[in-house]
Amino acid sequence: MTEPSKVLHIRNVGHEISENDLLNLVQHFGVVTKLVMLRAKNQALLQMHDVSSAINALQYYSSVQPSVRGRNVYIQFSSHQELTTAEQPGHARQSGDQDSQPNRILLVTIHHLLYPITVEVLHQVFSPHGFVEKIVTFQKSADLQALIQYTSRQNAINAKNLLQGRNIYDGCCQLDIQFSNLNDLQVHYNNERSRDFTNPSLPSEPKGRFPAQANAMAAFGDARSVYGIQPTGSRPVPFQPVGAPQAMALNSMQVPIGTAAAVAAAFGGMLPPGITGTNDRCTILVSNLNPEKIDEDKLFNLFSIYGNIMRIKILKNKPDHALVQMGDGFQAELAVHYLKGAVLFDKRLEVNYSKHPQITASSDTHDYSGSNLNRFNRNVVKNYRYCCAPTKMIHISSLPPDVTEEEIVSHLEQHGHMVNTKLFESNGKKQALVLFENEEQATEALVCKHATSIDGSTIRISFSQLQSIQSS
Repeated sequence: MTEPSKVLHIRNVGHEISENDLLNLVQHFGVVTKLVMLRAKNQALLQMHDVSSAINALQYYSSVQPSVRGRNVYIQFSSHQELTTAEQPGHARQSGDQDSQPNRILLVTIHHLLYPITVEVLHQVFSPHGFVEKIVTFQKSADLQALIQYTSRQNAINAKNLLQGRNIYDGCCQLDIQFSNLNDLQVHYNNERSRDFTNPSLPSEPKGRFPAQANAMAAFGDARSVYGIQPTGSRPVPFQPVGAPQAMALNSMQVPIGTAAAVAAAFGGMLPPGITGTNDRCTILVSNLNPEKIDEDKLFNLFSIYGNIMRIKILKNKPDHALVQMGDGFQAELAVHYLKGAVLFDKRLEVNYSKHPQITASSDTHDYSGSNLNRFNRNVVKNYRYCCAPTKMIHISSLPPDVTEEEIVSHLEQHGHMVNTKLFESNGKKQALVLFENEEQATEALVCKHATSIDGSTIRISFSQLQSIQSS
């Protein structure tokens, strides 16, 4: 096994993938100090600030298939412990190690994120217990973490004792607090992710850096404003400091989760690498289709992974072109990002935004707006979380209770060679994982067999982000 290294080796880096794309892929795990693009080999070497940052990145992508511009890339530790090339600018903030000794700096992990947590929210929660000098936030796996620096150690001790295990919002965003071993936080920018309350004159972003691309958290910002959702009479129940009147009086309040909150819950308060969350175009133009094998229902099965489908139209004068109208601009952005360059029926798809804001109803337009097969009519958070580029592995649910692996194999075998299969039960329901030889075969199986019937049960198929099938 390769020894852990702060240098990551990235394979399958196509010519369309830029240095910034790779930086966006790992920037949430720590500072990137060096990057070497090996274009002739479709590879790259990327050096993190320290080994722990590289380990965090590799651990995350061992359970989530990394994808850049619709292409799956593969990450492992490099045999190099250090790169000797010219240093590249850092694109994210590193986190401090934790220590059990009391300290004026707290390391705060926020679990069960259902709403975006900004510096302002954290300041509101922690400032009643002493003067907060600095706050730095960063992403770690599915949780948000923050470093909170007080003026004195006693302030930090008091805050930890009073806030440990509390929820910022009713029923979610739980605080897990430890002492950090850092002596002083270095804050360079005052924005949604970091703040030096002793130096309000700091800039909000590095010069020459696009705010929307600086960090996925910045692109997310306040989710309600990104999606045009304004507060109504029903809103999250804010954290109340201990001793405040009616601190826990609204525990029974039902909080409706709209699009923005669902996105926040699915992606842990941050957007996936490469997603801006600012697109407002709902209609997609898909080209280079195989006109002999494609139809509207197959396109529906593929694109509905990323959002609800309103209408689909295959162009009569260009039968290898189709228009797909998604439920909203964010869902369209997910589809464009993850499906650009995907291969279906021996054709590499071109997926772009259309100049048409919507598809006009006509005799050659298929309307899916009322279809009960639209995945995002229910389980919205779970479906957003499962969004990814096509993988070799598919997940099958809604199977009949007495189904066998042989029946599943027989149902899918025409679409390619299956390397491995696993039938299992979860929450009393039969499900299956099927690993194909490549992404194209898995994609074909999904578009052809999603919503088909096995023994009277309409099965549901999605891509799985697992890398392999573990034996029981």
